[in-house]
Amino acid sequence: MKILVTGGAGFIGANFLNLLVPRHSEHHFINLDKLTYAGNPLSLSAIERSSNYELKVVDIVDYEAVDAVFTEHAPELVVHFAAESHVDRSISGPAPFIKSNIEGTFNLLEACRKHWKPGEGLFHHVSTDEVYGSLGDTGMFTETTRYDPSSPYSASKAASDHLVRAYNRTFGIPMKLTNCSNNYGPYQFPEKLIPLMILNAQERKPLPVYGEGLNVRDWLYVTDHCEAIWQVIQEGKVGETYNIGGHNEVRNIDVVTTICKVVAELTNSDAGELEGLITYVKDRPGHDMRYAIDAAKIKDDLGWVPKETFETGLRRTVKWYLDNTEWIETVRTGEYRNWIEKNYDKR
Repeated sequence: MKILVTGGAGFIGANFLNLLVPRHSEHHFINLDKLTYAGNPLSLSAIERSSNYELKVVDIVDYEAVDAVFTEHAPELVVHFAAESHVDRSISGPAPFIKSNIEGTFNLLEACRKHWKPGEGLFHHVSTDEVYGSLGDTGMFTETTRYDPSSPYSASKAASDHLVRAYNRTFGIPMKLTNCSNNYGPYQFPEKLIPLMILNAQERKPLPVYGEGLNVRDWLYVTDHCEAIWQVIQEGKVGETYNIGGHNEVRNIDVVTTICKVVAELTNSDAGELEGLITYVKDRPGHDMRYAIDAAKIKDDLGWVPKETFETGLRRTVKWYLDNTEWIETVRTGEYRNWIEKNYDKR
């Protein structure tokens, strides 16, 4: 089977491809990625020479380029990761989120409509729990929770979710949709909370925490998420939505203090010194207070449960960032952009 993976050089997409390409030589994986600031093909160095993998540098906002990839490869499965995903960036500049997350999804669906007969293929859409809005002290998001997005990012993802469902109902494009909780793990661009705190703690830089740090997120280790997506693709019902959560609700301030303890332990440092770097900063606009995923459906229907606890997953994550200074340095200095220009931009 030919599988088109969009955004496969990004954080979750790279983990998905690194996990599946070596396991499934019977499938051919086409990675369609624009290689934005957060898309790093160095994250895929382990598979870049695999015979069942190739990278196509394409912006999903460019319909003609997307259509050309469909014409060349005739994919039977689309796994759609590609998205602008950083909430803070969506507040300071919403336009790229509207283009990539809404228009880009529309272009992919249009290509599927053109190249697939009704009932052919499968479009798997990867989305977020942020489309549901904010919870109070109790309750959990289910697959039927009303959408109530708070940020331009979550609003753009909500719109893309609606487009995918509409193309299923109107044009007969087979789809499955997953909404996940906060991911963490290897290859995450260090603008997100966990890698930023790990690296700042290691370098004794301030650890900025929004508000009082009381916002709660459900944390999902990235390979658990990737395993769940693949299981939904293989076994889930067409037209259905599945929530994927890590069963790890943690306040932001507790995430940061735990990182301090793990970094201290793994580097023979003083955890108290690192915790002293915590700096409370002005909260961002529209900051949702709490997310919590009810993942009962995927457990009951497909038997999926996460393998990593927050403690085991966080330790693995901290160790990865401490052990992979070369990857981090290329990201922080922008050196990987020069590598991309040399290897891809002029093709």
